[in-house]
Amino acid sequence: MSAASINNVIGKRFIELLSVDSTNNYAMQQVQNGNAGHGDAWFAFEQTAGRGQFNRQWLSAKGENIILSVVLDTRTLELSKQFLLNMACALSVFDLFNKYTTEKIKIKWPNDVYCRDRKAAGILVENMIRGRNWQFAIAGFGININQTEFLPAAKRPVSLKQITGESHNAVELAKTFCGLLNERIKYLYAGRGQEILSDYNRHLYRLNETENFRYSSVSFPAVIKGVNESGNIILDSGIEKPYRSGEIEWII
Repeated sequence: MSAASINNVIGKRFIELLSVDSTNNYAMQQVQNGNAGHGDAWFAFEQTAGRGQFNRQWLSAKGENIILSVVLDTRTLELSKQFLLNMACALSVFDLFNKYTTEKIKIKWPNDVYCRDRKAAGILVENMIRGRNWQFAIAGFGININQTEFLPAAKRPVSLKQITGESHNAVELAKTFCGLLNERIKYLYAGRGQEILSDYNRHLYRLNETENFRYSSVSFPAVIKGVNESGNIILDSGIEKPYRSGEIEWII
């Protein structure tokens, strides 16, 4: 695939679904059936079995938020760039909120976007890999837009409407978001991973602050020093040490 066909196409094919179990599941099936290509985007008004990181349930009120999955052709990318793709996705959500608010927006490792110490969005990237070849990625986004009442199971949520006091057209905002995602993804395909990494760390939630974590059954305080290209968070609890996503639990 040429650079020209990679760029400027995210959201060019934008499909709206009234209801689906999971936009990521749906997009994955379309790729596997040969019915989808790079940049294709599926927006759902309702998701009945939405998933977040580590198979956690993603809850969203019908028609009020952005529930979106995008197909990304990764055949020209190295497998080692997987978390850089996650970073680019998180930064695109950061860009969306920054477009509409002057509130301080942060990226909470590994894939959440926070405002006012509350979760505004979550991202789930699922990869199709054959052998050592990275074929496709399905980037799923749950972005709180107009919802103001949340179920108790939602952990400290916040929406763009709660931040700005204004309602937004979720479909049109999703199309705007596709353009922002396209700009961030361009950096990855152009080999500008260090710029993605630098931006991600610049906007990292609680950077250089002490937070509490749990490793196995042991809780400990540590200073967040940053995230490396592989997606490991670097914590300083007397010595600096990297931890993989899922290896430790952030105690908030």
